[in-house]
Amino acid sequence: MYSMWLTAQEQQVWRMYLTVTSLLQTAMHRQLQQDCELSLADYDVLVALSERGPLRINELGETLGWEQSRLSHQLRRMRGRGLLERRDSGDDRRGASVSLTDGGLAALQTAAPGHAELVRSAVFDGLPPEQLAVFGEVLESMLQRLRR
Repeated sequence: MYSMWLTAQEQQVWRMYLTVTSLLQTAMHRQLQQDCELSLADYDVLVALSERGPLRINELGETLGWEQSRLSHQLRRMRGRGLLERRDSGDDRRGASVSLTDGGLAALQTAAPGHAELVRSAVFDGLPPEQLAVFGEVLESMLQRLRR
């Protein structure tokens, strides 16, 4: 049976995790805004579409782990800026898909080098291969529990 509270060690690790994720999100957002005027949400959508090609909107939402309302607003803003296009599938609104435009691909190509460098320097530099493997295993375990 679990205690109602975290142990001292769990609390320390949890607080560090929250601080790291907050600082990393802020750094990524700042880098993307400075380099190419994209938000982190813009970048997440562009990456998902570049890796998987055109996606039905519900599939994109599942890929990103976003709720429908957040995704709808994000896609509307990105369409307005010419980063992606939406194609309807006849009368079935569930069949609508989105894909990158040339402008979206260009924005991603501008953003990616600086983003990769930031992530590498903040997360991966200095991690020996065995720690990287364990880090990956921990994250995979967390993802599996959260997806249940």
